[in-house]
Amino acid sequence: MNDPAVEKRRSLPMLGARALVPKRASAGPPPRSVRVSVTDRCDFACTYCRPSRNDGYADGRLMTPAWKTMFEALRRAGVRRVRLTGGEPLVHPEIVAIVAHLSSLGFEDLALTTNASQLARLARPLRDAGLHRVNVSIDTLDPVRFREVTRGGDLDAVLAGIDAAIEAGFSPIKLNTVVLRGVNDDELERILLWAWERGLLPRFLEVMPIAEGAKLVAEHLVTAAEMRRALAAHLLAEEAVTDPGLGPAKYVRARHDPGLRVGFITGTSDTFCETCDRLRVSSTGVLRPCLATDDGVDAGAPARAGDAETIVEHIGLAWSMKPDGTVWKGCTEETAAGVSMRAIGG
Repeated sequence: MNDPAVEKRRSLPMLGARALVPKRASAGPPPRSVRVSVTDRCDFACTYCRPSRNDGYADGRLMTPAWKTMFEALRRAGVRRVRLTGGEPLVHPEIVAIVAHLSSLGFEDLALTTNASQLARLARPLRDAGLHRVNVSIDTLDPVRFREVTRGGDLDAVLAGIDAAIEAGFSPIKLNTVVLRGVNDDELERILLWAWERGLLPRFLEVMPIAEGAKLVAEHLVTAAEMRRALAAHLLAEEAVTDPGLGPAKYVRARHDPGLRVGFITGTSDTFCETCDRLRVSSTGVLRPCLATDDGVDAGAPARAGDAETIVEHIGLAWSMKPDGTVWKGCTEETAAGVSMRAIGG
């Protein structure tokens, strides 16, 4: 006689080549942190993220009513921390309403990662809607270089957005800089001091061999160890440590003021899969347990149908597909090069 539970599991919309990825012996506790790509649209086309400005967009993106169902299911499933990403989340026409709904659900932490191109007009409305924190991606302080890296981005608009976030009272405001050898690695000190002068928290990221980044690693990778050596005069000689529960970045304090810090994210030279507690949701509603594979469970249909209960079941299945981080090395695995960073949300 067939087991109904097994038959139901077999019927779920599972995606990807699951057999190729070593799974954890036990799924452990439910996911506490989720990154949600509310749109795959973006007004930039950064060289390590997109192949061009004309690379196309996904069909079947979730609309706001479906997102509300998705968020309610995530809350029921035990998620406590939500980060909104894209594409660029601030180009979503209803982003303030989305934040307000998330805030009403009582998540412990509600954050958003943005390129800040639209932040000058939206910082205050987002803060008023209940957004807790904001991270800004900014790879250079040189306007010509900025246009080149982003394929057309306006640095002045981004800087105005950061100023607006400061004025709105967001704290901490984290800056994410992907460091590329021969492109912006000569700006580490400038970005560090510029951020500290404004009370911001700079973080320097290794380019990862995922999606378009896979084409850049061989020539442009600067390891976190190299970055730290370049900034040694400004940093205490201490072990870099994480903020528990708040991602993989490891922080070091400033030599002249231990109240200031800088973070380093080592997705290539030192992967952090073993401690990953993140689930990702694509703009089409696919629940993805890992950034570096296309494995996942499609929860788009129940989200559009308003069926939060089914999504909760899908979340459990997606979480059971989480790779075994003791042997799996994330974005250094071969599967990572074929993944769309913009579609997943980074």
